[in-house]
Amino acid sequence: MIAPGAGAECVVVDPGQDAVGELDEVLREHRLKPVAVVLTHGHLDHVWSVAPVCGARDIPAWIHPDDRELLTDPAKGISAQASQLFGGLELSEPDDVRELTDGATLKLAGLELTVDHRPGHTRGSVTFRLPPAEEIPPVLFSGDLLFAGSIGRTDLPGGDHSAMMSSLAATMTLPDETAVLPGHGPQTTIGRERAVNPYLQELPPARGPHRGL
Repeated sequence: MIAPGAGAECVVVDPGQDAVGELDEVLREHRLKPVAVVLTHGHLDHVWSVAPVCGARDIPAWIHPDDRELLTDPAKGISAQASQLFGGLELSEPDDVRELTDGATLKLAGLELTVDHRPGHTRGSVTFRLPPAEEIPPVLFSGDLLFAGSIGRTDLPGGDHSAMMSSLAATMTLPDETAVLPGHGPQTTIGRERAVNPYLQELPPARGPHRGL
């Protein structure tokens, strides 16, 4: 969830399975009002609750068009083993679905989120960037592109290792101080991952300065 402060409007990011109860609790605690849901990609663990979250509040969901079909047919994005558990599962698409485009800036809840299309984990994977503000560094919501010490898998339907490495190379041009909030696991920074993430060592050196961009 992204908000400029308590008692403000907010944006919900990737509401997965069992997200509704926890989300309601956080909204009450911080007196927040959701105005949109934004999705880094269409995998089931990131979109499971998008329809109920949007429907209960009459708000739109934003997703890249290459992943939109996964909103209603999540089996197209999961493994054969997972299909045995979730085969036949159908989800509802929210009433208001809007499509993300590369390089667009979404002005939501008093914030400016820059969209970067970063395929590889899925065809429609994106990241969201927030600019620095006062003493707060820039922030990257990386979805399942980049994790602390790891990167997203590419062996599921729609995955592409070559595209993933190109997307990571583009992401590594961000300033070192950029805080990275992944779809799973702990927070990290671009600088830390550049230095220690073993999966990034095959990338070509990033062009240009790493700070002050």
